[in-house]
Amino acid sequence: MHTVTWRLFADLAEVAGGREHAVTVDGDSTIDDALDALLAECDGLDDRILDGETLADDVNLMRNGTPASLTDSIDDGDELAMFPPVTGG
Repeated sequence: MHTVTWRLFADLAEVAGGREHAVTVDGDSTIDDALDALLAECDGLDDRILDGETLADDVNLMRNGTPASLTDSIDDGDELAMFPPVTGG
């Protein structure tokens, strides 16, 4: 089993009911598996981050500070982050 921590930012944290969520997944898991575990805990988050069955284009995903994809494998203790596009002026 692997325990990973999701860190959510901006409106994603508001929808999920908090900025940090720890989830547990099987040993041979991917970020997609960790996302399924997160969505099972956070009602309504799927409506904000999914476009059908895939992650919406406006959601950024990172694993341990590096851009990631849903098919990337995860290790125990990984930190996963999700956030909307960063804008500024």
